[in-house]
Amino acid sequence: MTEMRVLKGTKDYLPDEQALREKIREDLVQTFRLYNFGPLETPILEYYDILASKYAGGEEILKETYTLGDQGERELGLRYDLTVPFSRVIAMNPNVKMPFKRWEMGKVFRDGPIKLGRYREFTQCDVDVVGIKSMAADAELVSMAVDAFERIGIPVYVEVNNMKLLSSILEVVGVEKSKVKNAILVVDKLKKIGPKGVKTELEEKGIEKIDFNLLFGLLEDGKTKEGALKRLEEKAVDKSGKEGAEELRELFKYLKRFDVDEIVRFVPSLARGLGFYTGTIFEVYAKDSKMSSSVAGGGRYDEIIGKFLESGKEYPAVGISFGLEAICDVIKGMPEGAVRISSGLKVYVISLEQMDKAIETVSMFRSAGIEADIGYSGRKLTKELDYANKIKVPYVIILGKEEVKAGKLQLRDMNTGEQSLVSLEEAVRKLK
Repeated sequence: MTEMRVLKGTKDYLPDEQALREKIREDLVQTFRLYNFGPLETPILEYYDILASKYAGGEEILKETYTLGDQGERELGLRYDLTVPFSRVIAMNPNVKMPFKRWEMGKVFRDGPIKLGRYREFTQCDVDVVGIKSMAADAELVSMAVDAFERIGIPVYVEVNNMKLLSSILEVVGVEKSKVKNAILVVDKLKKIGPKGVKTELEEKGIEKIDFNLLFGLLEDGKTKEGALKRLEEKAVDKSGKEGAEELRELFKYLKRFDVDEIVRFVPSLARGLGFYTGTIFEVYAKDSKMSSSVAGGGRYDEIIGKFLESGKEYPAVGISFGLEAICDVIKGMPEGAVRISSGLKVYVISLEQMDKAIETVSMFRSAGIEADIGYSGRKLTKELDYANKIKVPYVIILGKEEVKAGKLQLRDMNTGEQSLVSLEEAVRKLK
C-alpha cells in the first residue's frame, strides 16, 4: 500500500487555512487596484534556456530550479519567480504602453532550504512598474505595501537602502572591487550576527585588509535617515555611490509626500538580489513577530530587463513581491481574533423534517446573493446548532412544522442568541 505523504516544503491547505489565504489575496488585490496596477497571468512552465538566461535569475537561483523535459524532448523548467516571465512578456509585446503597471499572483517553485516562511512551492504576489525613472515610483510601492498590510491587519515597518551606495562604501573601506559582492553577502548579516561575526566571516573569505572600524561606523543606523545618509555620502567618492545617495535623498522626499516616512528605516547594511537590483531596495517586516523573514521585499532593477532581452533598450523598473505563506505564518502567530477571517457563509438553514421548504429557502437566499448553506444530515437541532457554532456562521434559520404552517422562519443570531419569527422576505432584507 502506498504511504500517503506530502513533499517536504509543500502542503495542503484545508478550508480554514485557505480562507485566510483568500482573505489576504483579496486585501492585496484591492490595494493593487487602488494604485492602478492591472492583472497579468503567465505560465508556470517556461523554456529552461529563458529561465537560465545570463541576466535572469543567476547561478544561485539555478541551483534551486526544478527542470524537466516533455515528450518533444524540450528542456523546460518550473518558474522560480514571476519577474523572468514578466520580462519575457515585455519582450514579446514591444508595443505595450509605458509606464506598464502590473500585478500577478501565482505559484513558484524552488528546491532550496526550508524554514518558517520558506517553502519549495509557494505563492508570489508581485507588483511591478516599468518605464519610470523617478524615485516617486519606488516610494509609491512602499506606500502601497504599507496600505496593503494595514488592510490585512498586520503592523509593519520598512527597511530601505541603495545597492549603489553600499557597493561604493565597501570599496571606500578597502574591499577590492572583485570581492564587493562577496562582502555584501556578509555585511547583510550585520543585524543578525553583529560586527564581530561580520568581521570573522569577511576574514574567512579573504577580505581582511580593510578598515573595519570605519566600515562599522558608516553602517551604523543614524538617529535620522538624513544624518546617516549625509555621513555616507561624504565618504562615497565614486560616481555610482553619489548616484545612490542622491536616489535615497529623492526617495526620502517622496516617502514624506506619501506620509509613510515615519515607519521607514534607513539600514545602510541592507542588501538583496545581488546582480539583480541596481538601486533602491526595501524589505517589509511584521512588528513584534517571531518571523525573522520579511513579509514583502523588492527594489529597482533598471538594467535587468534590457540586458535579459539583449535589446540595448533601457527599461527602468521597480517592483515588490509579497510572500503569501510568510504573511499567513505571521497571522498564525498573532493573538486570536487580531485578524478577522470570514468563511463567507452568512446563514445556515436547519430543517426539522421540512427539507422541501428548507431547499426552497436556501435557494431564495442564494438568488438574493446571500451566502447560504443547508443541513442535509437530518441531525437533531442541538447538534445542528453546535455545528453552526463550530463553522462560525452568524445566522441560522430554523424550519419546523409550526414555522412552515405559519409561513414564517425562525431567524437566530448566533452571536447574541436572539431568535425571532420572520417572513422569508424579512430575513432576506436583514441578511443583505
